[in-house]
Amino acid sequence: MIRVLLVDDQPLIRSGFRALLDLEDDIEVVAEAADGREALVLARAHRPDVALVDIRMPVVDGIETTRRIAADPSLAGTHVVILTNYGMDEYVLDALRAGAAGFLVKDVLPEDFLHAVRVAARGDALLAPSITRRLIHRYLDRPLPAPVRPVPALEELTGREREAVALVARGLSNDEIAGRMVISPSTAKTHVNRAMTKLGVRDRAQLVVLAYESGLVTPNSP
Repeated sequence: MIRVLLVDDQPLIRSGFRALLDLEDDIEVVAEAADGREALVLARAHRPDVALVDIRMPVVDGIETTRRIAADPSLAGTHVVILTNYGMDEYVLDALRAGAAGFLVKDVLPEDFLHAVRVAARGDALLAPSITRRLIHRYLDRPLPAPVRPVPALEELTGREREAVALVARGLSNDEIAGRMVISPSTAKTHVNRAMTKLGVRDRAQLVVLAYESGLVTPNSP
């Protein structure tokens, strides 16, 4: 059973998402919160698999809520999905840096919403390649002049793991990475997962951010 925490200051939004989730046999809404401070209390009490968090809330906003969940060892199994009305903007990028698994625009199709919850609960890549590419375009539009965040753990990656990370940062799925590296999809996933473990990132979204901000991948590299 996938345990979900809903966090949004608008009761109508929460009730709409809850109605959709309650129809699913494998998903349970364990709690609802109207602000980030309440969300943190409920997250520690219920240990949800997925926290759906509005990006703009009173008291403690979605970005700070995400940051605190990601920093809490007792919530290592909780994957934060940001809910936003604003699409790919600076708030979303900040949320990914804070530790969010990804984001959903609130007018997402019901089937895509349910799919995202299940994918996030598995700990797999929440961001579809098309969404990952939108994230990448922010770097392409604003090229970084130089590496801004040294990451010593990059030295621990094998050559194949570095190659896999670079391809993730280009927006490729595991199947596409497998084709490019001439390996099986399961091996591609293993390379990506091992790289995430060594680099201390929670998921694929943070891997994309780290790859660019560390200089492992640059916007204009082939």
